Amino acid sequence: MGSSIQPAESVLKTQGYGTGRRKKAVARVFIRPGSGKFEVNGRAVDSYFKNVTWLTRAVEPLKFTNTANELDVRATVNGGGVGGQAGAVRMGLSRALSVFNSDLRHGLRNNGFLTRDSRMRERKKYGQKGARKRFQFSKR
Repeated sequence: MGSSIQPAESVLKTQGYGTGRRKKAVARVFIRPGSGKFEVNGRAVDSYFKNVTWLTRAVEPLKFTNTANELDVRATVNGGGVGGQAGAVRMGLSRALSVFNSDLRHGLRNNGFLTRDSRMRERKKYGQKGARKRFQFSKR
């Protein structure tokens, strides 16, 4: 009896997956061989990240590894703002590339693509207007 289930190794070679986080944003990024199509939440990457800086940040790992026209990328992002989402896509894409092709991992690691940016929003404190800002002080 032949089964139609493929072994896990052959699946890993044909596609990659990575999770990226930045601030409150979480991105799930899937890559597979293709023609260079890049979708974020069902939209083209350039229509989702309208700011040039955000767009550049999101596609940076593909340009660094020279795989922009060889892979199809599909990302789902939620949480945070658009800037944080761009950083999350960048990290998820870098992780997916390192799973897809382990030869790229060394270059991605040395250039900071696989390093998690741990900076988060500081919480508001009681008795203050914000995290650092105080209410106005009146001497008299």
